[in-house]
Amino acid sequence: MGVLNITPDSFSDGGKFIAPEQALARARAMIDAGADIIDVGAESTRPYKGARPVTAEDELARLKPVLSGVAALGVPVSIDSMKAEVVAFALDQGAAIANDVWGLQRDAEMAPLIAARGVPVIVMHNRDSVDPAIDIVADMKTFFDRSLAIAAQAGIARDKIVLDPGIGFGKTAEQSMTALARLRELDTFGLPILVGASRKRFIASVSPSEPPERLAGSIAAHLIAAQRGAKIIRTHDVGETLQALRVAHAIESKP
Repeated sequence: MGVLNITPDSFSDGGKFIAPEQALARARAMIDAGADIIDVGAESTRPYKGARPVTAEDELARLKPVLSGVAALGVPVSIDSMKAEVVAFALDQGAAIANDVWGLQRDAEMAPLIAARGVPVIVMHNRDSVDPAIDIVADMKTFFDRSLAIAAQAGIARDKIVLDPGIGFGKTAEQSMTALARLRELDTFGLPILVGASRKRFIASVSPSEPPERLAGSIAAHLIAAQRGAKIIRTHDVGETLQALRVAHAIESKP
């Protein structure tokens, strides 16, 4: 899954792909590099760290010039939004997957919308605040139990659900690494796992670096995630990540 942020303030590449021609060029480049899915987001996670929240109108204004063009490129598009209004618009424009960073627990209209449209949904673990004292994997399991109950009540088919541990969201750096190390514990849900560790801040806690300097750390984290069962890897650096995954897989396949 290739990341396409059409935002002015994303932590890694804010402002680079707001113009429609830049966004489309970026999406084409990721597809050429091997992306199977393009994940389009018009709201940075930064608002949940004290900046001004992004309204649905802001998101829609950023998406309208871009989304249908990206959807026409021939690979599935996921819409990264916690607002049902935005997801509904994106699905109308050709998006095929909903990616909810609050796991169906923030907007009460999200689960009914997804059920009605019959599309797959990525359910991500999140927290309003960081608590270094908690067992983060136990917290993730409780969160996912709640999300899956909401999904079932709304009528979302279980085989349409993907779980995302939410690396870097509501977690300390140590907790993000613990979530990756213990990823297999989520196998009890019997659902595909998506991991997006690309350029995340926990990498800098091990090796001080700015987001554009975290390619190697991102690949290391994604290789660990794949070894521990992740089925989808969400990354800014599609070609490099895919090469690493292919080489690791080729080696592991040898007797």
